[in-house]
Formats: sequence, structure tokens, C-alpha cells
Amino acid sequence: MAGHSKWSNIKRRKGAADDKRGKIFSKLGRELQMAVKAGGPDPNNNSTLRDAIERAKSFNMPNDSINRSIERAAGTGNDEHFEEVYYEGYGPGGVAVMVRALTDNRHRTAGDVRHLFDRYGGNLGTDGCVAFQFDLKGLLILERDEDTDDDRVFMDAVDAGAEDVVVIDGEAIEITTSPESYHDVFNALKKNQYVFAEHGIERVPISWISLVEESDQTNMTKLIDALEENDDVQDVYHNWEQDGA
Repeated sequence: MAGHSKWSNIKRRKGAADDKRGKIFSKLGRELQMAVKAGGPDPNNNSTLRDAIERAKSFNMPNDSINRSIERAAGTGNDEHFEEVYYEGYGPGGVAVMVRALTDNRHRTAGDVRHLFDRYGGNLGTDGCVAFQFDLKGLLILERDEDTDDDRVFMDAVDAGAEDVVVIDGEAIEITTSPESYHDVFNALKKNQYVFAEHGIERVPISWISLVEESDQTNMTKLIDALEENDDVQDVYHNWEQDGA
């Protein structure tokens, strides 16, 4: 199930305490700044920025904070420079892990990520060592409630061009698209008043792996949490099928 780990991650972030929420907003701010640097400060002419704004809003980032991040990136005196870097490796029990970071210091971030893999029973690998185990897909996650009409969501998503629609543990609905059709599906569903818990172009596992040993499960959980706590890490993708996630 492609959204198994994604929905678990969303629940953790949505329920984050105030002290951790500030770190989440900081990471979202980096996404906004990167988008502005790449395509300008006008979301009408910059689809990447438009997506970053929507994602920030889905995490209840205040509009003032969003605007400040955009203005800061667009300012002539701003010399901050973040680059997108992927790290690949294996967690406990052979779980494939990809880490997406936005960093202003590759050496620092690589050292931090390597340390965390080593600490929790994994190992950081070379570029391409696990990337082949993931597909690039558009993902849109809807949180369910008692009024959610699953059949209606399915029909609207498929009509808009979605590849698949799956209910996750009765709590959320995952809509999968090709990268090319992602924006068309997103815009069509947004026009139909759907509000997403999270959405974007993601790395989706081709297959999943279960961890039998409790020690591996514990270390894998700690590895994911520690990576997500790192200031430079934006996303952690893995193919661990977590029971009850």
C-alpha cells in the first residue's frame, strides 16, 4: 500500500507539539524559498511555489509566515542558498530508505545522515543503490470523516485522471497519479472543494518489506524519527510496511 508510511508520517506531523511545529514550519519555509529561487515569487507563474504554499497551508502554517518566507527569498539582500540532495541507504532488516534534504552545507548534512544510519543499525549507500526500488508518483492524501463519500471520491479522482484510489486504515484516502497528470488531478479535485492533508510528487515504493524482529522495528522507528528531526531533512521515503500504521 503506497500510502501506508505516508499517512503514518502525516499523523505524526499533524499531532506535533508546539516545539516541534516550529521546526516543521522552518522546513516548509525552506521549500518556499527554494521554489521562489527557482521560479520567482508569483505563484500564478510558478507551479512549484503554488504547491509549496498549498502544502504549508495544509500544516496550518500562518499566512504571515508564508509571505515572509516568500519575501525573504525574493529580496535582493538574501544570499541564502539551499540545494536539494538525496541520500540512499538501508535501514535495519534491509529496509530501503531515501532521504531528501535541502541543505546549505552538503558535508555537514551527509555526515549527520551517515551517523544516524550507523547509529540505528543501517548503512548509508551510494547514489542509485535503492532509488530503483521507488517510483515517482503524484500523491494526494484526504483525511476521512463520517461524511466522506468514498465512492464519490473514487469517481471524481478517476474522472480527473488518477491512476489509483485507496482507503488507508479507514482514516484517509490516497490518490495516486502519474507525475505528468498530478497537477491536473490536483486542480480538478480542488475545484470540487476537496481539502488535502498533504500532496505532492513523492517517491513511492514498488514493493514493501516487513520487519519480524522487534529490535529491527524499534531501530527503524528511531531512524525515521531521528532523520525527520534533522533540520536539513525534508522527506524520508522507505519501504517498511508498518503494521497498524
